Amino acid sequence: MQNLDRLKRKWAEQDCNCKSLSWRGQSCKTYSHIWWALASAAQLGWAISSFKRGHAGDSHFMPFKAFSVASLFVGATAAAAVSVLHVSGIHKVEDLLEVGANIRTGLGVRPRARDE
Repeated sequence: MQNLDRLKRKWAEQDCNCKSLSWRGQSCKTYSHIWWALASAAQLGWAISSFKRGHAGDSHFMPFKAFSVASLFVGATAAAAVSVLHVSGIHKVEDLLEVGANIRTGLGVRPRARDE
């Protein structure tokens, strides 16, 4: 629990690194998670419309079209995952590792041995 409290304080004190964008000395907020979510929604919509449209035109392009639709679905999933990570305050790999360690500690699992 102590690590979780420390992580919460770290997120609360996190500077958004955009002082040049602050207005009248007020702190600024970045809303990158919204852009990631919008990108995900747009890709998912495009993928569904392409999937519903189906095969049209020359059959030689069918593998390319199938790969394109599959790539849109994978891209939408990846953008949604990044959005969820940004919303939860995880911006670096170290943050993710710390959250994983906190989960293991909360479950009562012994910490992993590290090769350092």
